[in-house]
Amino acid sequence: MILARKIQSVAFDRPGGERCAKSKGRPIDLDHLSEQTFGDRALGEEVLRLFCTQVQQSAASLKHASSEERHFLAHALKGSARGVGAMDLADVAARLESDRDNDQALGELFTEIERVQEFCASILR
Repeated sequence: MILARKIQSVAFDRPGGERCAKSKGRPIDLDHLSEQTFGDRALGEEVLRLFCTQVQQSAASLKHASSEERHFLAHALKGSARGVGAMDLADVAARLESDRDNDQALGELFTEIERVQEFCASILR
């Protein structure tokens, strides 16, 4: 148990040793991602890369999606977002999933997608 906490505590340290602190302003909770990937930094980065690719593809698909397609895209995005710790994105996707014709939720989803994409670009160099 102590080893697991130690691994988790260093899972997302930066190369210079400074710690990535929790921030409500971050679109992805890196502590959650670390827990999901058992503190394995390489695995966490790979999962995050896959997620960011999915987000980009979903955004492109949502632009021209029918109402039914919106529902399925929002559902898939909701699940994967929760898995990596992108809870705000998951919440907006859940709203769109339950009300697929909600243009306000769609707009908010694109805003949150942009935040996630910018965050991914900043940490996955």
